[in-house]
Amino acid sequence: MNRISLRMKMFIFSFILVFFSVMTSGAIMIHNISGAFEKELGARAIAIARTVAQLPDIKTHVGETNGASSIQPIAERVRLATDVDYIVVFDMERIRYSHPSESKIGTVFEGGDEQASLSEHEYISKAQGVMGFAIRAFVPIMNDEGVKQIGVVSVGILSPTFQSLLNDYKTDILFSLMSGLLIGLIGSLFIANHLKKQTFNMEPYEIARLVEERSSMMQSMDIGILATDEKERIVFMNRLAQQYTGLENEIIPVADAFPDTWVTEEVLKNEAEMTHRPLLLNGTMLLVRIFPINVNDQRVGSLLMMTNQKEAHTLAEELTGIKSLVDSLRSQNHEYMNKLHSIAGLIQLNRSKEALTMIVDEISDEQEVMQFLKERISDYSILGILIGKRSRSRELGVLFTIDDESYLSEVMTGFSSGDLVTILGNLIDNAMEACLLEQEKEIVLLIEGNRDYLFIEIQDSGCGLPEEANKIFDYGFSMKRKEGRGIGLALIKQILDSNKGSITAYSPPESGTIITLKAGERKYG
Repeated sequence: MNRISLRMKMFIFSFILVFFSVMTSGAIMIHNISGAFEKELGARAIAIARTVAQLPDIKTHVGETNGASSIQPIAERVRLATDVDYIVVFDMERIRYSHPSESKIGTVFEGGDEQASLSEHEYISKAQGVMGFAIRAFVPIMNDEGVKQIGVVSVGILSPTFQSLLNDYKTDILFSLMSGLLIGLIGSLFIANHLKKQTFNMEPYEIARLVEERSSMMQSMDIGILATDEKERIVFMNRLAQQYTGLENEIIPVADAFPDTWVTEEVLKNEAEMTHRPLLLNGTMLLVRIFPINVNDQRVGSLLMMTNQKEAHTLAEELTGIKSLVDSLRSQNHEYMNKLHSIAGLIQLNRSKEALTMIVDEISDEQEVMQFLKERISDYSILGILIGKRSRSRELGVLFTIDDESYLSEVMTGFSSGDLVTILGNLIDNAMEACLLEQEKEIVLLIEGNRDYLFIEIQDSGCGLPEEANKIFDYGFSMKRKEGRGIGLALIKQILDSNKGSITAYSPPESGTIITLKAGERKYG
């Protein structure tokens, strides 16, 4: 079945709306006209009745045996002269003395609404009479002295029917109907065209389908998505965003959804774009990206995309391990090429004994280190990062020593392999960077850990901490000589905070820096 276009819907709806509006207005108009007519007819009828009730001949002959012969001609002349439908005169026994239908003369008046008129009351009544539905005026007839009632004059004017009024005003109603329909149709076409432009020429069902598709896409994504309006109030959250914030789709200020964090209204309004800034929310470490939403070069809100850091690390662990392996192979290849050149030179100089000694020393040293790491470090991702950084340190001329007491039997509960790779990678890189311009370039790493405990200590022989050492864990603060983003240590602190750990840094009096990380509780026994 073909869908009806927006223009046709507007046409049909406008036609129905205007048609019923005009018909309702016409009915109300006819009802009001009928009421006005009845009021006017009642006033006219009671005036005529009062006049007839004061005629001497009426007063003289009402109640007499042959009074009808005198009263009927008078009543009929007045009726014809005033164009009323009937004038009925009856005495206190309700016997008629006049009536347009002479067969009714001498009969009893039985309208049902005449009782009050027999008690000297005059009034207007609307009731069903012999000749139809009529407006009737009742006026008592008093004797010449005006102290005794001797009869009643009833003047009736048939009320106009709805059909008769409709017939009388059908031209006006038809004109109003056609005028209203024409205006409504022109207006509906104008509105329909305007709406089509505003909706990019899309029909309502197309817009509904597009919204449903976009909403389904947003809900099925594996990242939390949150959108705000120009006042930085939340207007949309997908399923994951609701899970992270613990809220439903509520229109509240964004700061209320992220209490006591760096996500504030000022940050959203002032930031052009932000990528992968850590955020601790409800015990979950998130990576947040912020993008402004602009329409016609005007900012209308912000888009926040939230990723669970642990899930991101889990997905990246394989890649991290491969990257570490590649770094290790590249560094080892560069190092071994240099050593092979040395061995080849010794052989060419007929110094075979020295060449053999160099080969044996190198093989023994590497085997001992690799065997030590394999026995002490159970996680291959962490093993890979240590091997890679050790080879990299030799390239840079930095002595990288892993303490003999180091071990890692299991990754502590709450941490992931990716978390430890991030921590160790940033710490070792920072330590090597600090040593580059120093005479003595040395790094010592101690790592101890199991499922309940984690301890990492790294010491370098660099220049030490700056005066603003308390800021090194702040987001954006960097001590690197080269351009740095100031993310590494801030990210490490966020990871430890989410697992109730701690990190400290200080510079010994002699030189260098010692950074210590602790999480969990060591158990002996």
